[in-house]
Amino acid sequence: MLNKLYVEDHVKAALKEDIGFGDITTENLAGGNDFLEGELNTRSEGVLCGCEVFKTVFRMLSDNIKIKFYFKDGDNIKKGDKIADISGPAKELLMGERVALNYIQRMSGIATETAKYQNAIAPFSAKIVDTRKTTPNFRMFEKYAVKIGGGALHRFNLSDCAMIKDNHIRLAGSITNAVAKLRENISHAHKIEVECDTLEQVKEAVSVNADIIMLDNMTVDMMREAVKIINHTAVVEASGNVRLETVNEIASTGVDIISSSAIVAKAPTLDLALDM
Repeated sequence: MLNKLYVEDHVKAALKEDIGFGDITTENLAGGNDFLEGELNTRSEGVLCGCEVFKTVFRMLSDNIKIKFYFKDGDNIKKGDKIADISGPAKELLMGERVALNYIQRMSGIATETAKYQNAIAPFSAKIVDTRKTTPNFRMFEKYAVKIGGGALHRFNLSDCAMIKDNHIRLAGSITNAVAKLRENISHAHKIEVECDTLEQVKEAVSVNADIIMLDNMTVDMMREAVKIINHTAVVEASGNVRLETVNEIASTGVDIISSSAIVAKAPTLDLALDM
């Protein structure tokens, strides 16, 4: 998922943002021969994510920085684990430290939160998926972290899938009108998803052969009834009011996927430290 060119462009922009016209602290303290060794350690348990991005930060600053990871993306880590050894020129290590940590802490936090939600819906077969409520220009990293945490992915952007939401229905006049207009214009390769607030809308979405039907902010009883109405004719997505304490009951209704912005938007960063 993380294309090398995309990652390098993103990391370069992040380093330019952080370094600015120069690291006035490090560049006035570190000599050309100063060398540092350090460890990447974790102060909390979770799912590790972002190792290659972490490496990319330092690789773009110096070819002389060596990093050895003892874990890989997707591994469970616990408080006190040494994640990696790092060594190299002091100037470049200190200049890249914060940016590298920002990536790996954020991505590991999302992977950890996703794993909590996915584990919470056992033994049901539903999959936890993300939404478009992501950090601007950081979506690819956040979606990768969701995948590493055991979740599945919703559309990457507006051009991936036609999703008819409540405002689109108002614009078109009805679900039927909206689906008909879309089928006249979109590619055969694109699916159509319809957001439904009521069981009547669910019935209409079924009648026009929607590929995916989202049950938006429905009660558990309504979801169960909707799943019966749809009867495997479309992928069923549950959305709205999805929390860690509610996700198992939602999964028990028989929905196929459960979308939640919380796994990204509300995920805390994992507490990692680079100790020199």
